[in-house]
Amino acid sequence: MITLLSIIVLGFFLGMRHATDPDHVIAVTTIVSRQRSIRHAAVIGVLWGLGHTITILVVGSAIILFGVVIPARVGLTMEFSVGLMLVLLGILNLSGIMRWITENFTPSHSGHHAHPHEHRDFVHSHAHGHSPEKHGHAEEATPVGWMDRHFGRIGFYHAMRPLAVGIVHGLAGSAAVALLVLTTIRVPSWAVLYLLVFGLGTVAGMMLITAAIAVPFKFSEGRFARLNRGMGLASGLISLVFGLFIVYQMGFVNGLFTHNPNWVPR
Repeated sequence: MITLLSIIVLGFFLGMRHATDPDHVIAVTTIVSRQRSIRHAAVIGVLWGLGHTITILVVGSAIILFGVVIPARVGLTMEFSVGLMLVLLGILNLSGIMRWITENFTPSHSGHHAHPHEHRDFVHSHAHGHSPEKHGHAEEATPVGWMDRHFGRIGFYHAMRPLAVGIVHGLAGSAAVALLVLTTIRVPSWAVLYLLVFGLGTVAGMMLITAAIAVPFKFSEGRFARLNRGMGLASGLISLVFGLFIVYQMGFVNGLFTHNPNWVPR
């Protein structure tokens, strides 16, 4: 007999295991590879987990309580969006577009030279000398400085990326989780509780995963700069390739772009 306690325990640990799915780990790795703080990386994992939990809970509850049926094409589209998101994350990691633009298109001035440098996540270059008064701008004049003044207290622009990624992943997996619950838990209120606990387990699991992923990036940054850059590029490449694989699977193998879509929630 399924008891409330067993539902809570099972849901939490299955949620933690769910956090280790390859597409989840790949997505957060591309984000965490830019982090130099284990604590901030763990926060990214929590935000991803919250986004995932929101959609799992909302969509899963709709399926459980109201018998909502997700059409095959809609289900394939949700999983297709995960592939597109992984492709985008991979491209952003690999491209270095901003660095290339600032290094190649910033005009130099007489007696000065273009010198690319970074303010945390913002990499740019401008003409200047090496004396302090020649720096060219104040710290608060950079886009990152401007955003810190306006959003720093609530961390809005830092929070949105992992939260949005988690929401997309939650959409893709919500139907499978809800249908699995329906086959084992007959009481609707208990089933919804399971979804909530499952989501909390996913939050905890992803927090641990992102913290662990950040460790080699943090400790290789100073001593092994080449290895650090290589790991960052590898995470971007893996995300790009895996994303393209999902796009191909959902779009062509499973028939999103054909007249006979075939979708099995998983």
